[in-house]
Parts: sequence; structure tokens; C-alpha cells
Amino acid sequence: KWRDKVNNTLHSIKDTDTHSGFTQSLPAGYFVEEFLNEIKIEEEQKSNSLFDNTQLRQYTRSLDKDICLITKRPTPINVVKVDYSKGAKITHAYFEEQSTTDYNGVYKGRYIDFEAKNTKNKTSFPLNNITKHQIEHLKRVIKHGGIAFFIIQFESLDKVFILDASYVIHFYEHGERKSIPYSCFLESGVEVVRSYNPRLKYIDAIDKLYF
Repeated sequence: KWRDKVNNTLHSIKDTDTHSGFTQSLPAGYFVEEFLNEIKIEEEQKSNSLFDNTQLRQYTRSLDKDICLITKRPTPINVVKVDYSKGAKITHAYFEEQSTTDYNGVYKGRYIDFEAKNTKNKTSFPLNNITKHQIEHLKRVIKHGGIAFFIIQFESLDKVFILDASYVIHFYEHGERKSIPYSCFLESGVEVVRSYNPRLKYIDAIDKLYF
């Protein structure tokens, strides 16, 4: 039942021009990493990402085997105050809202773009920490022929799934509830197998879902 509803949403995405009106903030990749340790953050951003940098390095070791190219986008940072008397030292800044997704790359000649989230909820995945900008970004990825998905960890159930972004878009824009039921992941997602290295075999799940 989920597939029929989501297919209608997917066709709508591909037939609609989502380029107009979409804005994207510039990434903060030019900031020197050492400066970040000196930043005074007024409100600490809570991380909802399933992945940390250590895990990401494990995943991208597949680069040595020419399997894929995966990179993590930096979180945009808004600089409020700079002390130029001490060599352009950043003294006050804060994290901006992410307008795209956590990760992107290329696999088997296809562009892939995905977000990693986790939840302690056992029956559904809440959509309240996904922004409209992220939804619009993923719609553009789909429209232009890319692969877009979410990797969702249900912490309390010790389960991880890949779910195509079209399902998330459907529930976000047309769902009667502001969450995706766990049954949707069982019916339409692909469970990600855990291992020692890499920690999550999400490439195998991508193969199963898209290739």
C-alpha cells in the first residue's frame, strides 16, 4: 500500500519543476578546523546523525577498492564576530540550519545523496527534525535522476534501514501523520546488515534497493 501512494508522489516530483524558488546556503568548508575549537557557540547544535567521522572513514575505505566516493557535507557556520587584532580569530559564531543533506557521492556511475538519522521511537520515525529545505533538495536530486534515500536507525530496536527518499517526501507533504510508521520500513525499506568493518554494510543495501 505504501508503494502505490509513494509512486504517485514520485511521479509528481519528476513532472514538476522544483528549481524555482529553491535557495541553498553556502557551505562553510573554507573555515579552518582549528578555528572551530575557539568558537563560542550560543546554542549547541544537537546531532541527529547516525554516523560520526570515525564511522565515515570506515565506509570510505572502500575508496581504496574503487567501490564508491562518499563525502560528508560540512555544517554551515555563521560568523558573528572576528577579532582581527589576533590574526583574524573567530570569537563568536553559531551553526546554521542544514539546507541539504549529510552525505553525497557517486556509486556505479550514479549520483547518490542521503541523510542519516536515528530515533529511540519503537513504532515510527518522527519527521520533526527534517526541514523543508532538505525535502526540496531531495526532490531536485530525484528529478535530475539521482538516487536519494535516508538511513534510519531505530536505537531501541537495534535496527537500521535504508528507505528511499520518495517515501519520506510523501509522508512529509501528504501524510496524515508527522511520522513514518515502522511497518513502512519493514515493507518498503532494506535492512542494513551490521558488521565489524565496516560497521554498517549500507553499500550492500544500496545494491539491493537500486541496482
